[in-house]
Amino acid sequence: MKLNLSADELLTTTRAVRRRLDTARPVSRALIEECLDLAMQAPNGSNLNKWRWVIVDDPAKIRRLADEYAEAMKMAHGGDGSVPAQAFIDAGKGIPGYDKVLQTGFELVEKLRSVPAILVPLIGGRPETQAYATQAAMWASVIPAVWSFMLALRERGLGSCWTTVALLREQQIAEILGIPQEKYAQVGMFPIAYTVGTEFRKAWRKPVSEVLSYNGF
Repeated sequence: MKLNLSADELLTTTRAVRRRLDTARPVSRALIEECLDLAMQAPNGSNLNKWRWVIVDDPAKIRRLADEYAEAMKMAHGGDGSVPAQAFIDAGKGIPGYDKVLQTGFELVEKLRSVPAILVPLIGGRPETQAYATQAAMWASVIPAVWSFMLALRERGLGSCWTTVALLREQQIAEILGIPQEKYAQVGMFPIAYTVGTEFRKAWRKPVSEVLSYNGF
């Protein structure tokens, strides 16, 4: 069932969902494929379609990916990965709601183990071997589609969140999923689940006047 959100509502209320992922409700492959079919209409460089999409819905593999995510959190934050490093805490000083964002990020470590599905998008090539402009073209050829996928989920009462910390364990994840790492780069790890409730609000952002300039920096 669609929520019939307006374009503006969809764009302003598609949130990074962590705490409100409903891990008890199954999500069909048909529904995920419907969202992906829409997402792949996003623009990509020269329309080459160099992306690949790995959906993981096997519970055992989901748990293995969750373990790698947990390990990546330890690497990023130090200690056992259960609390944020001081640098992360300091970075968010003065930002409304930052404490909540950090807290839900760490709650995802355990919740990820029981989500119905996980998306691991891939882009052809290895960015670290490319010139800066080519790297930009690579990411620009997959990021719009991933965001479109999240918008399509939102319209159907599902949610996800963009996580990149798992890329610290890219090699291990590639081994779990049989990804030829020399040919494809992972974009992130995206849990897929229905949301607990469908009402989401606009998030705090700096006003346009603080971040906009015309005709120069």
